[in-house]
Amino acid sequence: MVKKALFAFVAVALLAGIPFLGLAKQKAAPGKKLVIATDATWPPMEYVDEYTKEIVGFDIDFMKAVADAGGFGVEFKSTAWDGIFAGLATDKYDAIISSVTITEERKKEMDFSKPYVNAGQLLVVQKNLKGVAALADLKGKTAGAQIGTTGAFEIEKVKGVTLKSYDEIGLAFEDLVNGRIAAVVCDTPVAANYALQNQTYKGKLKIAGAAFTQEFYGVVVKKGNTQVLDMINAGIDKVLDTKKYDELKKKWLK
Repeated sequence: MVKKALFAFVAVALLAGIPFLGLAKQKAAPGKKLVIATDATWPPMEYVDEYTKEIVGFDIDFMKAVADAGGFGVEFKSTAWDGIFAGLATDKYDAIISSVTITEERKKEMDFSKPYVNAGQLLVVQKNLKGVAALADLKGKTAGAQIGTTGAFEIEKVKGVTLKSYDEIGLAFEDLVNGRIAAVVCDTPVAANYALQNQTYKGKLKIAGAAFTQEFYGVVVKKGNTQVLDMINAGIDKVLDTKKYDELKKKWLK
């Protein structure tokens, strides 16, 4: 399979000290270096810059700041969402930062850091659509979300609304603009980026209503890995509610 070959190539490349395009590296601080997986398709939180080809975004800058404050190094590994949690369970990396919402169901299978962003779900529709302020107003229609996300779970809760799942959220917005679905449900930062800032979609989409969930992002570690969790939480404690954190929010989320 292609994925197996890719993982084999990465392992050989790392052993040989050969740079790999899928990894965005930061110089290791004294102490342990953590490999952090991220699905880099979720602007402004994490995505690949079209010019530099580097992984960038709020989550990336935040994790670098946490590492600096906590005295450890980080190396980011671009990983598809549909396999990102399985990779953590099999020790392909140490942690995940990828706009992962902390849920009770997920906490049964993995451990979360302290929350670092509040990002409820928003409904995005075409700008000329009237009479829609909530998912319930879309009965008989189809709404899109990235597969396995809380946005998809929210759509499934509403009787009469059909869920269409996507491997990448950008594909859902492309279908929305072209009229193939009626709405997209996703986290607040991502909705704001696509509906209000993205030059391709600006003026074509709007946010319908207000955020209808309270959700918090956390860094994910393997269940029971208290060593890594403690390292990350110690760094988060030194970054949250600081001037640096405010600078990151202003850069990426406003």
